[in-house]
Amino acid sequence: MVSGAPASSDQAADPLRWRGRRAAAVAWCLYDWANSSYPTVIITFVTATYFARAVAETPEAGTGQWGLMLSLSGVVLAVMAPIFGAIADQGGGRKPWIGFFSLVAIFCAAGLWWIEPDPGFVVPALLLVAVGNTAFEFGHVFYNAMLPEVAPKSHLGRLSGWAGGLGYVGGIACLAACLFLFVLPETPLFGLDKQRAEELRITGPFVGLWFAVFALPLFAVVRESAPPFQTGRAVREGLASLWRTLKLLPEQRQTGRFLLARMLYTDGLNTLFAFGGIYAAGSFGMSFKEILIFGILLNVTAGLGAFAFAWIDDLVGAKFTILFSVAALILLGGAILLVESQLWFYLLGCGIGAFIGPAQTASRSFMARIAPPQLHAEFFGLYALSGKVTAFLGPALVGWVTVWADSQRVGMATILVFFLAGLVLMWSIRDPQRPAP
Repeated sequence: MVSGAPASSDQAADPLRWRGRRAAAVAWCLYDWANSSYPTVIITFVTATYFARAVAETPEAGTGQWGLMLSLSGVVLAVMAPIFGAIADQGGGRKPWIGFFSLVAIFCAAGLWWIEPDPGFVVPALLLVAVGNTAFEFGHVFYNAMLPEVAPKSHLGRLSGWAGGLGYVGGIACLAACLFLFVLPETPLFGLDKQRAEELRITGPFVGLWFAVFALPLFAVVRESAPPFQTGRAVREGLASLWRTLKLLPEQRQTGRFLLARMLYTDGLNTLFAFGGIYAAGSFGMSFKEILIFGILLNVTAGLGAFAFAWIDDLVGAKFTILFSVAALILLGGAILLVESQLWFYLLGCGIGAFIGPAQTASRSFMARIAPPQLHAEFFGLYALSGKVTAFLGPALVGWVTVWADSQRVGMATILVFFLAGLVLMWSIRDPQRPAP
């Protein structure tokens, strides 16, 4: 339980009014600001593009290798995330897990400094990103599971949306700092050598520092009262509890359907993020500077979308928010694959960004509403599983089709299939915010 627990049902109606609770909510949201630097700078825009254009032998080969790496990372997460969620419920809270996995991601980000623009560094680059990305995602399992502890049901959508919006702003800020401190200046900060791509390699350690500094409030302000951690008991009881949870799924049909729908459209979202910078560089010939500017614009619109739809989530429903957002992603995603103009790519990309945020944050609040209260971490482990069990498929499919067709546009078109399938399945799920007929 977070500090400042309620003493009455009236207080429980609005825990953000409790003394000290607002600070815990802000600290929880700020972690999204901290860790969003990792997917924004490393997975999507800077490191991914640097790898494809400067480290790998060709952009097409780099696309395939990057896709395979993310696929393997997704397989590990799919297998382990539900287990970690179950263990955390038994073994002493979520913050120690968040701290451990955050440190792994931070050290892996810092290690990217040693990746030089040479094909000989392909394997170490992929290993660092694979381990760091897996740790980042594991940490997010436990972070998401804390949402019901820092917000009441009446504010789940808003707090999830605010955190998501703050995360996008954090991604923007970190990306902009990389742009103005290292990439744009003729002589970058610290006298970095552009001939050796040091202005790009430094972004890894910079992300690690950003992540570490802004994650601290979560550990300093949000407090949990959990039983003492006992590894053996936690593993045994966690696995047994996970098995019981899995057996409950046939009875939780709506939850099972949602997890399957999210599995599909989230695979599309993750793949879109993973290959956005690579696609911009390969199909539109955008420079690193242009890609960073595009990344800033994309994150601005994503943050605005997450903030704007946060109220819609609570007022109209998370289901409507998800359906509307995924439908918009299908239309805008199809259009961006057809255009040749860089201007239209910018405009449509910003439109896509406006609906990526709501699709993600509304999914988190939807899960918080339908998960059994006593099994939140376990169900958020399954939630992570639903987002990663086929995570290998999206990147692998994009990579394989790109190499087969020798076309990034054809490869990226496979993402639309995941969006469409998720939309169709989500349509049939009952909205828990609306009374049953």
